[in-house]
Amino acid sequence: MARSFTVSVAVAMLLLAVTATFAQQTSGSADEAKAMLMKAVAAVKADEAKALDMFNKGEGGFLDRDLYVFCSIASDGKIVAVGNPNAKQLLGTDNRTLKDATGRVYGQDIFAASQKPEGEITEVSYMFPRPGADKTPVPKVSFVTRVADLGCGVGYYK
Repeated sequence: MARSFTVSVAVAMLLLAVTATFAQQTSGSADEAKAMLMKAVAAVKADEAKALDMFNKGEGGFLDRDLYVFCSIASDGKIVAVGNPNAKQLLGTDNRTLKDATGRVYGQDIFAASQKPEGEITEVSYMFPRPGADKTPVPKVSFVTRVADLGCGVGYYK
């Protein structure tokens, strides 16, 4: 009986580990979002036009599961890059007008973060749909920073 219990516990632990691994594979973490933001900052500094093109196309590792880069012009809030395939309609709009499903105007916070000194990272929380077929807004936290004349961010879904 003790052996049966031990086997049952071992199987349960294995199932938990597999479930946790699967969850990690489908959703990016806060650390992974920050790492992608740092990679995006380096790409913008190296070649802004090329970086924006990669962000919009989700190429070069700038679309990983539900992590993607977004950028706007720091002076006027015009969105110039969105890696989320469900949010391409936002290109060219003023990020200061963005509202989430609860009516919160989170775009003002993203714009304010792009006004801070280059390299300072601000966290902005709001509701937004994940990339993919389901367009239901879910809690999201984005890390936003200024780089050159842009405000760029990468968010993770909670």
